[in-house]
This record gives sequence, C-alpha cells and structure tokens, in this order.
Amino acid sequence: MVNQFLVFQIAAVCGLVGMTLGWRGVMTKYAGFYDLPTAWNQVFWGILLGGAYASYADNSLFIPWFKLEKFGIANGELNYVIIILIPLLATLGMHLLLRRQRVRKGGSQATSGWALGLAVGGMLSIVLIQRKLGLTAMDEISDYIAILALAFFAPRVEALITAYHGTLMLKGKRWGAIFRVTFWRVLSLSMLYFAWFTPLAWVFIIPPVLLVKDSADKWIWDSVPKEGKRRWRRMQADKVREVNAAKNNQNEKPPQGTVFYVDHASNDEQE
Repeated sequence: MVNQFLVFQIAAVCGLVGMTLGWRGVMTKYAGFYDLPTAWNQVFWGILLGGAYASYADNSLFIPWFKLEKFGIANGELNYVIIILIPLLATLGMHLLLRRQRVRKGGSQATSGWALGLAVGGMLSIVLIQRKLGLTAMDEISDYIAILALAFFAPRVEALITAYHGTLMLKGKRWGAIFRVTFWRVLSLSMLYFAWFTPLAWVFIIPPVLLVKDSADKWIWDSVPKEGKRRWRRMQADKVREVNAAKNNQNEKPPQGTVFYVDHASNDEQE
C-alpha cells in the first residue's frame, strides 16, 4: 500500500509539473489579455473529465493492449470501435464545456481549450506514469526518459488538440471540430500508448508537437479580445521604445577609462 501511494505521488507530481510547464509556455505570454478566470475554471473541469477519460481508456484500451504485448493474450475488448468511441466521448464532453455561455461570451474558446487540454493531458500522463512505475522494473535509462517525456508532452499534446478544437468552434465549425479533433485524439492516444511500450515512438511524436507549437500562439492570439490586442500591441511598442532609448543613452556615454585633459596653457594665455 505504501509503495502504491508513493508511485501515485511521483506520478501526480510529474503530471502537475508537465501541466505547469505547458501553461507557462503559452498562456503566460498573453497573461492579462484574455479571460483568465474562465481558463482556470476549465482546468477544474478538465481534471474531472480527464480523470474519467484516462481511467476509462486505461481499463478498456491500455490493459488489453498490455496483456496482448506482454503475454500474447488476445482480448475481444481491444477493437477499432472502442478505440474510436472513447476519444469521441471525451471530445463530446470537451465540446460541451467549450460551448458554455461564459466561454462563448468572451470568445475565449482557444484559451479555454488550451487550459482544458492541459488538465486532461495531465490526468492522462499521471495514469500512464503510474502504470510505468508499477508494471516495469525501471532498470533502464529509457524507462526514466519515457516518464519525463510523458510528463512533458502528454499535457501539451492534449492542449494543442483542444485549443485547435476551440479555434474551429470560434470559426463556427462545430461538427467539423468534433470529427477532426476526434481523429487527432485517437491518433495521439494510440501514439502515447505505443510510446509506452516502444521509446522509439517519441521520434514520431515530438517533431509534430514542436511544429504545431507556433500555430498555438496564433490560436491563443485569435482568442484575445480586440481591446486586449490593442493594449498588448501598445505595451509591446512601449517596451521596444524603452529598449531603444536605453541603447541610445548607453551609446552617448563616453567609454569607460576615458581621461579628459584640460589645456591649462591656453587658459593662461587667455588671462
């Protein structure tokens, strides 16, 4: 019991650290210019929804997959229907959360989606890390790398998918958002499970995440209200002017070590 508690604590800390890094990477850039209380509210709902999603996926997908990979025991539960159904249900739940009045009122679907996805991905990483610590001997360096990768990338992958979901909703593509996001969530969940067994799978996960990261900044920017965009541009312009002024003042100062000589002879002649 103590070991299980310790395993859960380690997994929880890793998942929360991954959520924090995902928040600081994008959300802090435009802090104060979007609906922050609504985003934090989505984190709360994301923890609840993500816990149910990760637990159900673990029992229905991961455990049958683990038995098949380790013991060769085929299970009828592991089929294409259930692989699509579980991410679809999670996507529908997130869609309902992003359709709430307080989210639509401020047009904060993308920022709320990023916060919601971070929480869902954090819960998913906690479950996967807990399984990694409990089902493997942890005698290879690749096992520890897998834990760090799960903690960092699982929340970020879900945040990217859910922010994309919110962006599509902001453009009025409701049904298209559900189908597209379900596809990407099925793919991401399958790849995370595959990476749990095969560390080489991270080669196919990390590059797309890094490539889409630039698009995430645009999605978050689109979710910032017009007045917030104007204030943000004004603030950035003020910072640029302050930096340029500081450089100009520094250039006008004489270099250190310069000695000024006074011509006393010319002063005596004038007298």
